[in-house]
Amino acid sequence: MEAAIQVDAIEYAYGAKKAVRGISFQVAPGEVFGFLGPNGAGKSTTIKMLIGQLPPQAGSIRILGMPVRGHSPEVHARMGVSFEEKNLYQQMSAEENLRFFARLFGVKKPDIDGLLEKVDLLARKKDRVASYSKGMRQRLMIARALINDPEVLFLDEPTDGLDPVSAQAIRRIIRERAQAGCAVLLTTHDMNEADKLSDRVAFINDGALYAVDSPENLKLKHGSRSLTVRVRRGEATEELRLALDGEGQGGQGDEASVEGGRAALGDRLKAAVEGARILTMHTEEASLEDIFIAMTGRGL
Repeated sequence: MEAAIQVDAIEYAYGAKKAVRGISFQVAPGEVFGFLGPNGAGKSTTIKMLIGQLPPQAGSIRILGMPVRGHSPEVHARMGVSFEEKNLYQQMSAEENLRFFARLFGVKKPDIDGLLEKVDLLARKKDRVASYSKGMRQRLMIARALINDPEVLFLDEPTDGLDPVSAQAIRRIIRERAQAGCAVLLTTHDMNEADKLSDRVAFINDGALYAVDSPENLKLKHGSRSLTVRVRRGEATEELRLALDGEGQGGQGDEASVEGGRAALGDRLKAAVEGARILTMHTEEASLEDIFIAMTGRGL
């Protein structure tokens, strides 16, 4: 299957400052791809090259098999974009905003009510956008990005700062679009959000890619698991942490080694809590943010 987004060794510099340093990746149809990094890491510059706002100074980009270098009308007709900055027309209603952008895309019979219902704004479609909350505007931005039924969707911080209900609605829409075959690339500095949504993620820092893989594989390869136990000894409360990975834990070996690992953990747990009362006990695994910091030496 041909990649919906194919990026090969693209570069971009602002004067002497190299913002993007020869990065390559691809996104398949129906895949949600999280592009993760702190502010200033190169995310926005990369997206601007992908959507044609900036021509790459080196390397190549293909969207739906078509080359992209600056403005590409045939590509733009098949993509949807939602930026973090809300560039909506404040004095127009939600319905008027969507009809206006439908005309720009040449969409003759847009399903305005269907889109507004999807983002839970149908009851407010006649109201001016100036009266909308931040979450409502963000949901309208998503609806606008879907006006042309895109095959590729670029979302910049789609749930940043939203209330839980608005964030959940946007996550649902992203999953629905991916299930319909749309390639979704979302940029974010929120690792938990990316973990919930993404099939694969890319870590970018200082313009370079450090890893491209599924969240699960990154955790298995680079993270460590532990058992956290809170106990009470007399009047004092302690938190104990026992490693689940490493020597003596059985790993993914044969049945005998797994059983040996369980026994070893049981012995260590028994020794650790002896003479104490167990309050809570749960397993933990490394987060994407833990792994990002370990790889780049930089927090988010």
